[in-house]
Formats: sequence, C-alpha cells, structure tokens
Amino acid sequence: MRLKDAIPKKGSQQRGRRVGRGISAGQGASCGKGMRGQKSRSGGSTRPGFEGGQNPLYRRLPKLKGFPMVNRKKYTIINVSKLSSLPANTEVTLASLIKVGIITTDDGPLKILGDGDLNIPLKVYAAAFTASARSKIEAAGGSCEEIGPAQAVSNEDSTKE
Repeated sequence: MRLKDAIPKKGSQQRGRRVGRGISAGQGASCGKGMRGQKSRSGGSTRPGFEGGQNPLYRRLPKLKGFPMVNRKKYTIINVSKLSSLPANTEVTLASLIKVGIITTDDGPLKILGDGDLNIPLKVYAAAFTASARSKIEAAGGSCEEIGPAQAVSNEDSTKE
C-alpha cells in the first residue's frame, strides 16, 4: 500500500450541514439560531463568566489573601523575662503562673518564649519551648520539661479542685 492509495473509510467523512440556504432546507433563513441578537451572529458566543456587561461575580467578590489554619494550636505564651520575678527553684506550670497572677487568661497549653533574661534556676513544665527560651533557662541552672498539651490541661484541672 502506498500513500496515494490511502483513502478514508466509506461513511467516515460527512459534509457539514449547509445552513441558511433556503426555507425548505430545514435550517433556512436564521440557520436555527433564532431571531437576531448576539448569539445569532457569527462568532457570537460570549466568554465564560460574562454577565451582559454587569460587573461579573469574579470581580464582585473580594480577593482572598491566604487562608487561616484550620487546626491551629493555640498556646498561652509567656516570655522568660516574666519568670525572673519568681523565687529560685520554683516549679513553674500554667496553673502556678495563674495562681501567682503572672498570667491572667488560660488560652491553652503553656509555651515559653525567649525574650528577656533569666538569672534564677527554675523547674519549668510547659507544652512547648522556643530554642532560645530553653537555652536561657538551662544557662541559669534551671530545667525544662516538655509535657504534652493533654497533660498540661489535666494538671490544671487537678489544681483547680
């Protein structure tokens, strides 16, 4: 078989319907597109999202600038500088800080941040520590023990009773 012998299979190619060629043709006068209007013209479809000149939905809605985290961990945070007012060798927990009055609201498990200086040794029990906070507490001769958020909550419940 040669290239010149390659022909389409019988019935595979059909001519396009010739519209607008007389009334009796079935698609006469208006070619089956109705009467007048933008959609009856050649190339007359509108782009997706076009609302006839009205300000479209995608322009009416505000632009999204990021998304909030769905399961964000919420901590009660405190800086190392606030702990310096406590006496030496004190056990620091969320419940003890609330009792002393350093923290007024319980927003979740305790997290220690590293802003400020600490000169006294403390035993700190918290759900999370920043690296700088951990190094400052240990440099002052204290200890850091990381407890899970569930333990932090259960410890607080036992102190409230």
